[in-house]
Amino acid sequence: MLDTPNSKPKDLESIARTAGPLRRMAARVPTYLTDLRENPAWLPMFVLARTIPFRRAHWLTARPVPRPAQSAASMFGDIKAADVAAELRRTGIFSGLDLPPAIHQEIARFAHETPCFGNFERSLEFLADDHEDAERRFGRTLLSGHHFERVLQCQAAVAVQQDPLLIDIARHYLGGEAKLITTRTWWSFPTKSASEADLSRASFKFHFDLDDWRMLKFFFYLSDVDADAGPHIYVKGSHNRRRLKHQLTLLVGHSAEEVLGFYGEDNAVTMNGKAGTGFVEDPFGFHMGTLAKQTPRLMMEVGFGVSKPSKRRYHGEPVIR
Repeated sequence: MLDTPNSKPKDLESIARTAGPLRRMAARVPTYLTDLRENPAWLPMFVLARTIPFRRAHWLTARPVPRPAQSAASMFGDIKAADVAAELRRTGIFSGLDLPPAIHQEIARFAHETPCFGNFERSLEFLADDHEDAERRFGRTLLSGHHFERVLQCQAAVAVQQDPLLIDIARHYLGGEAKLITTRTWWSFPTKSASEADLSRASFKFHFDLDDWRMLKFFFYLSDVDADAGPHIYVKGSHNRRRLKHQLTLLVGHSAEEVLGFYGEDNAVTMNGKAGTGFVEDPFGFHMGTLAKQTPRLMMEVGFGVSKPSKRRYHGEPVIR
């Protein structure tokens, strides 16, 4: 039996699909409390980092970029970190960080052979190729499948997160204290059982991330992504210009009409690409993942920030109570 408006979804993604803003925020309270207990400095960040004046003040505390002891080879070739950082400051996004075929093929093989967890819930474990059967077996609409800490069992994925160019870009953009905080691989699935409530979930709206004062996220497609496979969309320039209304609300998700009406439709960039395509963005800028309509999308994220990473944030898992 699939979720209906009268059911009581227990996982965060279901709540995000079916509930109003206040209930979605209430569902995240255990996550917020866990972050606060683990790191008390999280609270002022969560409250103030959404405002441009406080963010700019925090950027002034960035440490100088340390001089590398030696030039290590990168799998991404001869790309200059300073050039990437300059483009990020200007538009918030840079493309052209493509993975070598052997690397993205190995991570994709791992993702096919390693069970993932549906809708962020560890009780919904299945192989990606068995997605339709898993929906029937669990009686649930499964729009995503995350590998959580299992990603670190894949040597190719670890090689990506440790690549010297990624670290160098992060330090040039965020400051010398930049550190790894996010490593994720996950599937986004098309589904025949999706309801209108499923399709109105928050992550299909334009939103911004607020996990740290300063963040940078590298994304890599591990499958071919076109208009039918859920491409990522980013609004250029929205990382350093923010409507006052969007600074004074606790909600991070807003409608496309509202966002594009203020920041400009011409600034919305849709990231299509073959398997291996990579790009990096400042996730404080408005962005969203679109629905995978026909084919699954497999994606990897490597994120950097300036604060101590939480165990939850390192793999992208929410805290469910």
